[in-house]
Parts: sequence; C-alpha cells; structure tokens
Amino acid sequence: MDHRLLPFFTFAIFLPFLLFSVVQSTKFTIVNKCRHMIWPGILTGADRTVLNPTGFVLKSGESKTLSVPRSWSGRLWGRTDCFIDSSGKFSCLTADCGSGKVECAGSGAKPPATLVEFTLNGDQGLDFYDVSLVDGYNLPMLVIPKGDSKKGGCSSTGCLVDLNGGCPSQLRVARGNGSRSESVACRSACEAFGDPMYCCSEAYNTPDTCRPSEFSLYFKHACPRSYSYAYDDKTSTFTCASADYLIIFCPLPYTSMKLLGARRESAELPLVNKSMMYIGRHHTSGVPSSANDTGTFQARIPKLQPMSGLSYKLPAALALSFTLFNSGSSKDLLLVDDKGNRYAFPRLPVCRVTMIEGG
Repeated sequence: MDHRLLPFFTFAIFLPFLLFSVVQSTKFTIVNKCRHMIWPGILTGADRTVLNPTGFVLKSGESKTLSVPRSWSGRLWGRTDCFIDSSGKFSCLTADCGSGKVECAGSGAKPPATLVEFTLNGDQGLDFYDVSLVDGYNLPMLVIPKGDSKKGGCSSTGCLVDLNGGCPSQLRVARGNGSRSESVACRSACEAFGDPMYCCSEAYNTPDTCRPSEFSLYFKHACPRSYSYAYDDKTSTFTCASADYLIIFCPLPYTSMKLLGARRESAELPLVNKSMMYIGRHHTSGVPSSANDTGTFQARIPKLQPMSGLSYKLPAALALSFTLFNSGSSKDLLLVDDKGNRYAFPRLPVCRVTMIEGG
C-alpha cells in the first residue's frame, strides 16, 4: 500500500466514530433576558461525567452554549444578587451554592431556587426534563427543546411569570427592610414550615397521602407545567429525543407565548395560566402616583363576582397586563401592572382576571 494513502485511510476509519461523537453531544444554550446579571449554576448527578463550567456569569442579554454528554443528568439554576465580600468570598442572595466561588464545584442550590432538571438519553433513548418549583422559586425560566417531537413530544416547559411579588407572606424572601423591602424569592411550604405534610415525608411519603397544598397550588396555578410538589409528575415531566435545549431566564411572557404558539405541543396543560398572569415587581413606594387611576378601579371591583373571568378596558397610559390576587394581609387585595405599579383595594372574595387590554 502506498504509505501516502495511510492518512486518508486512517481518517476514513475514524470518521464514523467522530460523527458518532458529534451526534451524541447535546447543546444547552443558556440565555439571560433578565434586566440584571445572573450567575447560572450547574450540578451533575452521581456517577455522571461532570458538566463544566459548574458556574459562570451572564450579563443581561448575554448567552452561553454548552456541549453536554448525551448520558448526562443533573440540574441547572440561576443565582441572583451575587457579590464578593472583603475576604474574597463569593456568595449570592438567592440560590447560592455555598462554594464561596463563582463555580459551584459539586454543590447544589440553596432553596428557594427555580430548577431545570435533565436526564439525557434515558429510558428508550429519551431525554427527560422538567422545571421544578419544589424547592421554591427565584427566577422565571423557559425551556424549549429542539428535537424529534414524533418520538418524545418535545413540549416546552417552565415558569414564565414573576411569582416573587405575589408570594404569600409566609413564604417571602425579602431584600431590604420595612416599606422598602422587595421580595426576591418565594420559598416552598416544606422549607418554610418543615411540616411532613408539605414535605411529602414520614406519613405523607406516597402519592396517595401527599396532596397539593394551598401553597403549592399558588405555583401550579401560575405555572401549570412546572413541578409544584414532590408527586406532581404527571403534568410536569416531559420527554424529547435527540434534542438541543434553549434555556431562557426571565423570558418575556407574551412574546414567548406568541413564538411558541406555532409549535404543536402535546402537553396536557398550558404553559401559562393567563388568569394568574403576574408580571413585574412591586414599586417600593407601594402605590402609583395617580390617585385617579386607583379610584377608577375601586369603583369597578365591588361589581366582580368571585372566581369569575373578566375583561375591561384600562387607561392607555397603563401597561397591558394585570393580576388581582390576595396580598397575604387581612386588609387588601393587590392589582399589579407589568411595570411593577401596585394598586391596593379592600379585601374581597378572590377574583380571577383572564385578560385585560389597555385602551
């Protein structure tokens, strides 16, 4: 054989293995659409090849693509309000992994944290994935698979809405004090109270004995496809085959729903419950500057029926989307627009607003 042909034959022999290696790599594209910096963290499951880096920073608008082994399993989350103290220790106000560095190096997120969980190339060659609020919530998140929907379904999942502002008072994690405090995360009832009934432990460790609570339903009603408690598998675990994944922090709810509308998804529940659409955070001032707008709403609210679907026009100057919800106090209800303005009203039976358009 002509020795000049050896490199060619060597390449031809190994080409199938190289192609196999490429096919077996999954891509995670992680995008930060938040208005602030986040620090994603990654924890690899036991006996799996570690996915590096285990932590990094993403500025607002930035993205990062990772090559992930096809048999990888683990979880990914976003940390917020991170800083380095005078001793050089790195830490975060929410979802900190406790490593003291940007990289988590084998440590998981301290609750509360919104988690995306993956098991790639599992049973029947399928990827299994979910977005979990079982450990609480700190950031909106959307996962969009791009794979073989005929084999796995490949539905998008996540929690697109900001649950921090409407978080029940018993579960709130706040930054600041008094009237200037701001909710930055929402704990699970298990973490907040430690009751086996909420933790699905001890006498409540089966699907028959551990049921959804009023607190887990707060998460489930707003984000129907997300895990809300330990036995929420049926409507919260999704599969796909040979997929890459787009993972978006702080997705824009209406834009995302419009883009996803063209996808034929097999999920049993909608991605967002419009009757509980809460977007934005409270202003520290508590109420908007326009008393006239508040008065207009106060005149209309007493006419609403409990749990009814409603639609009415709002001044064009105000934002388009609102939610009416219990504030957690005995005094009032809150209506919050997507700019974060907060409107307080006397407590009434809970009402749901299905869609409100500005005019």
